[in-house]
Amino acid sequence: MIGAIIGAIILGAIIGVLARLILPGKQNLSMLMTIGIGILSSFIASLIVSLIGYHNNDGIAWIPLIVGVIVACIAITIYGNMQGKKQLAR
Repeated sequence: MIGAIIGAIILGAIIGVLARLILPGKQNLSMLMTIGIGILSSFIASLIVSLIGYHNNDGIAWIPLIVGVIVACIAITIYGNMQGKKQLAR
């Protein structure tokens, strides 16, 4: 139980940081918010890939990780726009 929570926090941090690196411009997010968005994005990505029918047999589950980063990019952009700050550099 504790291992799953710690794993979700670490994976959420990785997904959130990767999404912030991919997005252009500066995102004014705290590290706690980055981890929270990453955890939520990881959960949503897991639901999406399971609905599609993806099942990982061995190794690292790359597809859910990639989908998680894409969902996190969208979530960070939405969060930034809700805060009244433009996220995309033009």
